[in-house]
Amino acid sequence: MKLILGFSIPLLFGNLFQQFYSMVDTMIVGRVLGTGPLAAVGSTGSITFLIIGFCLGLCSGFAIPVAQRFGSRDYKELRRFIGNAVWLCVGFGFVLTVLTVIFCRNILELMGTPADIIDDAYAYLVVIFAGIPATFLYNMLAGIQRAIGDSRTPVVILVIASIINIVLDIVLVVFIPMGVAGAAVATVASQLIGGVVCLLYVSKHYEVLKMTREDFKINVPCIKRLLSMGLPMALQTSITAIGSVILQASVNSLGSTVVASITAGSRLYMFFACAYDAMGVTMSTYSGQNIGARKIDRIGQGVKACNIVGIIYSVLALLIIVFLGKWMLLLFVDAGETAIINSAYWYLVCSGLFMIPLTFVNVLRLTIQGMGYSRLALFAGVFEMIARGGVGLFLVPLFGFNAACFSGPIAWILADSFLIPMYYHVIHRAKRGEGI
Repeated sequence: MKLILGFSIPLLFGNLFQQFYSMVDTMIVGRVLGTGPLAAVGSTGSITFLIIGFCLGLCSGFAIPVAQRFGSRDYKELRRFIGNAVWLCVGFGFVLTVLTVIFCRNILELMGTPADIIDDAYAYLVVIFAGIPATFLYNMLAGIQRAIGDSRTPVVILVIASIINIVLDIVLVVFIPMGVAGAAVATVASQLIGGVVCLLYVSKHYEVLKMTREDFKINVPCIKRLLSMGLPMALQTSITAIGSVILQASVNSLGSTVVASITAGSRLYMFFACAYDAMGVTMSTYSGQNIGARKIDRIGQGVKACNIVGIIYSVLALLIIVFLGKWMLLLFVDAGETAIINSAYWYLVCSGLFMIPLTFVNVLRLTIQGMGYSRLALFAGVFEMIARGGVGLFLVPLFGFNAACFSGPIAWILADSFLIPMYYHVIHRAKRGEGI
């Protein structure tokens, strides 16, 4: 418990700061530019989750073999994995950036983005897609740092980047009226600065990461291993996001007011969800290092401790949402927008009631991935996709906004129905000494 809290609390603060500057984007857009631009930014959320989530999944997956080699103290192989991961990030970053920038507007049109907000949505999204290389730079380096047990330094760097982002938000939206594009530029620029600072820190402060030219030679077995870890995690995120894209397209058909409501509610919900992301990343590193050291019993102890933390947090978060949620939503919309506030509050409460199942999703899925069973964890994303896509296709047309509010809880429960038995399956395999 102490070890997991010591590792996850810095991650939590990092995630909170990351969500904080995302909230600042939304606050400035909603309060300065109005509900139309707010809805425009919100309408891009699912497609951003699809593409950027793929990038984050790759980086997280590439860090797993690094954590495993660190656990087994095979530092030469650790550096070889890092060197080959760099080439993979460069390749994926180039291809994804080119394709998404070229087809950005076509994607928004396919999603049925309302005509009154599509121009602002495009202005915001195309800048985010152009910044994909910066996303790879920061998240790959932060993943490597966490893989070798340092969860604090990435947080410090993220705090610096967050402050820069807030300042740039104010400058580029309030003082230099760039509109929603200004908020996107601020996000990309701050992430690029964070990535460069990470690179400078890693190159100077970790003896185990002193890279040579030999470490960057392309090694086919290393690349295969990295892809076997990274692609399932990336696809898992993207498959989950496909359901969100289908759901978003259905929500878009309900009009820009509903889109604005879900945008405000989801931004605040993501602030509460930071803890679950921190727990997941913690368990990925924890289980990866322990599977490398062949300490299987410690994995089970860690899962139990992390789930206890998650359950306690879920109860506290629900109480805060119920009693303070409406007041917190005033950060994003004017007090006169009562319809949007009431709808966003209901969205928040529906999510808050089911945060305990969300705990199990993050803890078990990332534990399974950290142990090396990324393909199994991928199926949890399939279940989430089916749930969100099904709600979007069948329930939203029938029940409207209320159905959208329960899309997340349905997805979490369905994913847990797969993850819980799979977790016990892989633990038993590991105890018997069976390979991946």
